[in-house]
Amino acid sequence: MLVENRSSRFFAGLLVLLQSSSYVTSADHDSRPNFVLMMVDDLGIGDIGCYGNDTISTPNVDRLAADGVKLSQHLAAAPLCTPSRTAFMTGRYALRAGLGSTGRVQVILFLAGSGGLPPNETTFAKLLQKQGYTTGIVGKWHLGVNCESRNDHCHHPNNHGFDFFYGLPFTNFNDCKPGAGKGVLVDVQETLWQMSALLALASLTLLAVRASALLRVSWSLAAFLAVLSLLGFTAWFVPFELLRTWNCIIMRNGEVVEQPVKLETLSARLMSEAERFVERHKDGPFLLFLSLAHVHTPLFVSEGFTGKSKHGLYGDNVEEVDWMVGRMMETIERLGLSEKTLMYFTSDHGGHIEEGPKGGWNGIYRGGKAMGGWEGGIRVPGIFRWPGRLNPGREVAEPTSLMDVFPTVVKLAGGTLPEDRILDGRDLMPLLEGRTNRSQHEFMFHYCGMYLNAVRWHPPDSDSIFKVHFFTPNFSPAGAVGCYDTSICMCHGEFVTYHSPPLVFELSGDPSESRPLSPDTEPRLAEVLERVERAVTEHRRTLTPVERQLTWAKVLWKPWLQPCCGTFPFCSCEESNHTSAGAE
Repeated sequence: MLVENRSSRFFAGLLVLLQSSSYVTSADHDSRPNFVLMMVDDLGIGDIGCYGNDTISTPNVDRLAADGVKLSQHLAAAPLCTPSRTAFMTGRYALRAGLGSTGRVQVILFLAGSGGLPPNETTFAKLLQKQGYTTGIVGKWHLGVNCESRNDHCHHPNNHGFDFFYGLPFTNFNDCKPGAGKGVLVDVQETLWQMSALLALASLTLLAVRASALLRVSWSLAAFLAVLSLLGFTAWFVPFELLRTWNCIIMRNGEVVEQPVKLETLSARLMSEAERFVERHKDGPFLLFLSLAHVHTPLFVSEGFTGKSKHGLYGDNVEEVDWMVGRMMETIERLGLSEKTLMYFTSDHGGHIEEGPKGGWNGIYRGGKAMGGWEGGIRVPGIFRWPGRLNPGREVAEPTSLMDVFPTVVKLAGGTLPEDRILDGRDLMPLLEGRTNRSQHEFMFHYCGMYLNAVRWHPPDSDSIFKVHFFTPNFSPAGAVGCYDTSICMCHGEFVTYHSPPLVFELSGDPSESRPLSPDTEPRLAEVLERVERAVTEHRRTLTPVERQLTWAKVLWKPWLQPCCGTFPFCSCEESNHTSAGAE
């Protein structure tokens, strides 16, 4: 009897322990937040009210900041779309995935190219899927689609951890809007057209000379020139004149649902899809990446936003972005998910100042989009809101990166960071919660394509933040503050100037990078250069060769890779019901 009583007590205690353990595990599971990550395209940090703009109205973004934590030294890992988004998705500098450029091709140019985010890269979405999250992306991708065939989708969001995708697998660019001009390899287009026209003229001239009997001309020579002219015309017309059809499409998961896209209804559709995704998965956990097409040129606004801003069409775009952010916040609040959801707002890089009034304003910071390590091209808004977990109204001035989102969301989701690769991002929660006042980034490396442009050093024993520029872009024309002759700055050859010794700025006292340090103004200058040189050496030891994704062979248009609704090359369709529910 004694043995039976002891056995009974043992099993009863074990049952209580298991129930307790189950409760704790369940509680931990339920405490995992949902994530809504919102990224604007080409937005300048100076375009937002809470970052100093007092003429463009952004009440919703401002409320997001007032309710959460604002980062004032939040940095993109690259000043252009494709490499910046690569780093954001993977928590690693883009060149680790082969998405850094050595020449003029700095981003993916054709949806039917074979370059993109390699399948062996690990995104935060892949890791959250393993933790039971439903993951979705609504909006812009711009990290490739296919590798070898039209439907292999090796670079597609569905192959990179996203259960659901609705939006632009490419991006919004000039060719997407009739009358907005051309945006891809314009000089190459002109060369092909001129070559084909000259060859056609030469062929016709020879035929005319032969017909008039002025000279004896070979039929074969005239035919050869005609064939060359036809080939040149085809090489120009098919990939470039039809670019709106090839690049400007909407996909729902792996299916093309609209080709070409109708921009005038795009914003409403993106928001409807984002709202429905959250509503379908309100019981969570979920991750939504809302990747807006605004404010990349060509600018477009929905009905009701035209003429609202004091800053013309660009200001109208920013105010529509603010409305979209507000609508997302309202959805989260309406569903009672505020305290269960970490919301994040940012831009992929700085504003495109060469676009003039159609481009963004980067505030006091020098430079802009595509200008390597200049602060205006990489310092972006960064706002986190999580009621009940993050104290409202805080500002963090420490250096942080878009790459930090990767380890932050993975850890909060209960996942394990990969150990088979170098991660460059750092967990932001200690900073966001105020458990530390120091960034984990002592050094940050600012790339222009594959080239190390600048290094930021935040010495452990100092509040100083030094920035060392090894080269800077050559602005054109002379005296300009941008690369207006080429529309966008390059990272190589005659387009840059290398500095020996490097230019050094102290950003705490000179955030606009207007006063280079000298031995007379900074006694520690030699120490700064020596320490940064050692850091660069250590950093380069972590780099391993990978296949480059932005070579000419990979970025040029390949008809066999072209996503198409219908029978190629007759690709044309319109989304039949703009309010139809999506499905994972």
